[in-house]
Amino acid sequence: MAQHFTPQLTADGSYTFFSERFGEAFHSTYGASREANKIYVQGCQLMEKAQTNSTLSLLDICYGLGYNTAAALEIIWQANPSCKVELVGLELDIEVPQTTIKHSLLQQWKSPIPDLLAELTQTQIVQTPQLTAKLLIGDARTTIQSVQQSGFQAEAIFLDPFSPPKCPQLWTVEFLNLVGKCLTPTGILATYSNAAAVRNSLQLAGLNIASLYATEGKKPGTIASHGFDLPCLSQKEREQLQTKSAIPYRDRDLQDTANNIKQRREVEQAASSLESTTQWKKRWLS
Repeated sequence: MAQHFTPQLTADGSYTFFSERFGEAFHSTYGASREANKIYVQGCQLMEKAQTNSTLSLLDICYGLGYNTAAALEIIWQANPSCKVELVGLELDIEVPQTTIKHSLLQQWKSPIPDLLAELTQTQIVQTPQLTAKLLIGDARTTIQSVQQSGFQAEAIFLDPFSPPKCPQLWTVEFLNLVGKCLTPTGILATYSNAAAVRNSLQLAGLNIASLYATEGKKPGTIASHGFDLPCLSQKEREQLQTKSAIPYRDRDLQDTANNIKQRREVEQAASSLESTTQWKKRWLS
């Protein structure tokens, strides 16, 4: 059944949509545009990278309304107008970016970004002297395989699915292992999630992780890299990765339903002798 996407105002004046399918909004209510800048643009250090690179490659997982890509292009070309960008976006439902364009929600970013992303939405491919972009429509578990097999390597990865309880299929060990293979040795992956299961899966994919304190008063996100020097997790965060909450989601064939993935994890948690999350919290509150 087709979903209906209606713009909803967030605290910074930008708009988001609510997904009936996943039961969540696409962005935090504190600000959709702010989230794109604080988590993904700053988290992946795109300004700094643009200042020292003539080309940058981006992988936008769960492209959605296109805000993360739009914010990235603006800061990259602001820092280095001659920087060439290669973009691959993964999106389940083409109606999301189409409705974004219909309501002119990308107009907050500088020209030519709205027009470029409108073309990307319409044709799923853009080729200009400054931007080479592809938008792959379908289950990201399938499209990430083609991206990885093509040899594409991203200097920045935006990992922005719906939350793990709502969309566990895009937070599994197997999926994140493929994502990690698409990250350059100096690249950075950023995500809003700080869930222990997500962080553990990123580590199991061979990535180093750190907290991303992008917005004062909000829970930290997570950044990850292969070899980039990241600040250490706090003792509290390290201990959380030794609790039952860190048991990862698994999807061996990248085809399971969300319910099956969640149930498998619940069974593994019930059988585990690891400390409970409740006990971990009590220790840190005492």
